Amino acid sequence: MGSRQRLAAFPELPTIAESGLPGYEAVSWFGLFAPAGTPRAVVAKINADVQRVLSDADFREKFLAPNYFEPISGSPEEFAAYVRREAAKWSQVIRQANITLE
Repeated sequence: MGSRQRLAAFPELPTIAESGLPGYEAVSWFGLFAPAGTPRAVVAKINADVQRVLSDADFREKFLAPNYFEPISGSPEEFAAYVRREAAKWSQVIRQANITLE
């Protein structure tokens, strides 16, 4: 498993980092994006609504848990910072591996 931490559903399954590749982390993620210039109040409202849904026990039980999704809660600014870190990390991997489009 490519995440930093073991899945609660499979506590005996080690991460890739624990299995001999220290520092390895590669996970699938998704998020909501809005066009540049979207009013801050609109972004805040969407974020609050999403956070409310993600914290709903019924939603967590019926959708997140069966799909092994671990939501990352936070502000729009925290998500933007996460996206920047991921873009920098994978850009470096692509450059170091000399990956090109064909």
